[in-house]
Amino acid sequence: MQFGAAMFFTDYSMGPGELARALEARGFESVWAPEHSHIPTSRRSPFHGGPGELPKQYYDVMDPFVTLSAAAAVTTTIKLGTGVCLVTQRDPIQTAKLVASLDQVSGGRFLFGIGGGWNAEEMEDHGTVFKTRFKLMRERIEAMKAIWTQDAAEYHGELVDFGPMAARPKPVQTPHPPVIVGGAFPHSARRALRYGNGWIPNASRAHYTDVTDFLPHFRQMAEEMGRDVGDVPVTVWGAGEDLDRLRRYEEQGVARVVVSLPPDKSDKTLPELDRWAELIRRAAS
Repeated sequence: MQFGAAMFFTDYSMGPGELARALEARGFESVWAPEHSHIPTSRRSPFHGGPGELPKQYYDVMDPFVTLSAAAAVTTTIKLGTGVCLVTQRDPIQTAKLVASLDQVSGGRFLFGIGGGWNAEEMEDHGTVFKTRFKLMRERIEAMKAIWTQDAAEYHGELVDFGPMAARPKPVQTPHPPVIVGGAFPHSARRALRYGNGWIPNASRAHYTDVTDFLPHFRQMAEEMGRDVGDVPVTVWGAGEDLDRLRRYEEQGVARVVVSLPPDKSDKTLPELDRWAELIRRAAS
């Protein structure tokens, strides 16, 4: 089982390059960057994390492709993931080029974590209809796959439509970087099995007592949909410092857990990483 860490990179957090180097030195497999283009001040959409104010970092987070590029430039082995990229708010042609470019400059280390999003007003500002966002997400991913894998790519869907085009560079990873779909069981799990290369349930959500409770259902769903569950590995998001639960994750076949770090400077973050490095060592023993 691999370990990753995520941080909302802001102008008051640890820098992405500094964090990525620190993670790489401590044996972490991946670093993850979330995304929000902006937060409308109307605040009609309820925060998925529970009651109360939306945390400040949601307003302040930097663009994930910029921060992960900075991390790629100063590391050699750590993987670089979007956690998650809001593809419903991004042009698919331009995003396909961003993904391929980052995969190129990192030497094939990119993990394309995606999600449909929860902030309806944020999406509306991008011209996205909240009710049809998941259809849009699927079509945009299918369109990007065509761009990554075809010399004369074209796609014709209900919401995404373009004729033959030449678009380069192509990604280093073949056929493309893994598309890892974030969200709750059962709907996002079904989306991951339909067109993804992994599933990211969030262990910190009230929806779960223990995310592994859903894994037998996930495996059954994979069989029914004709997917090898080994081709759709599970990444548990928001893991806590609980050795017994981490061992349970590994026993249940979880491929990766991701730690959510506060957007702090290195004086607070590095001691937390050291605790996790020791926990990772103990979990593996």
